[in-house]
Amino acid sequence: MSQGNMNLTLKVWRQKNSQTSGKFVTYKAEGISPDMSFLEMLDVVNESLTRKGDEPIYFDHDCREGICGSCSLYINGRPHGPKRAITTCQLHMRSFSDGETITIEPWRSAAFPVIKDLGTDRSAFDRIQQAGGFISVNTGGAQDANAILIPKVVADEAFNSATCIQCGACVAACKNASAMLFVSAKITQLGLLPQGQPERYSRVQSMVAQMDAEGFGNCTNTGACEAECPKEITLMNIGRMNNDYYSAKLFREERAHEHTGGEN
Repeated sequence: MSQGNMNLTLKVWRQKNSQTSGKFVTYKAEGISPDMSFLEMLDVVNESLTRKGDEPIYFDHDCREGICGSCSLYINGRPHGPKRAITTCQLHMRSFSDGETITIEPWRSAAFPVIKDLGTDRSAFDRIQQAGGFISVNTGGAQDANAILIPKVVADEAFNSATCIQCGACVAACKNASAMLFVSAKITQLGLLPQGQPERYSRVQSMVAQMDAEGFGNCTNTGACEAECPKEITLMNIGRMNNDYYSAKLFREERAHEHTGGEN
């Protein structure tokens, strides 16, 4: 072992599939460079397991640049580990100490069933997005970027909401496994812009209904989702979503009242 390298103990959740029960299995991670990313450390462990003829640890990953949201690991009781505003692939082993024991789990939510080991099925997010996270107006050819004037403060806020990468850390952090931070970010990024106005109220109703159908819990405003979000999506989005949701409900009731001629 070269000077400065680390020896660690890993307690890793192993589970064959969503139909079987899982358990923690202890592994040694030896000769780990502090400059390795967390996923690179797992690669080293998996190489060691493969050489021994053991099955490697399954975990999700793709870009390893903090963009795709695939690296969904619950590390020592926190989504994406001990650092704020980063994904697991951006977490380096220098954040841990030599000899430390690290507990690694998948996201814990009924709406995110375990596929295998540390990987979970997050297609519920895709179905929520498909329910209303789009603009369906046919505008013909693409307009010039400056054709629709949008105040910078509004454009910036919409972009901030759009940075959500659907990793699911908000769900994993929430004691109720609520998806409201994710859903509200996707609603806000379109609801703030002129292009998103025609479907603004139908969008919020459809996406919230799908969120409930997927089995996510309710928001109780503890703020854990905001604290653990790698893209620092704020709770203000949930406030905007709630406002639009109840506005849509009142608008629907008013239209129904008008349709019946004001009859009780």
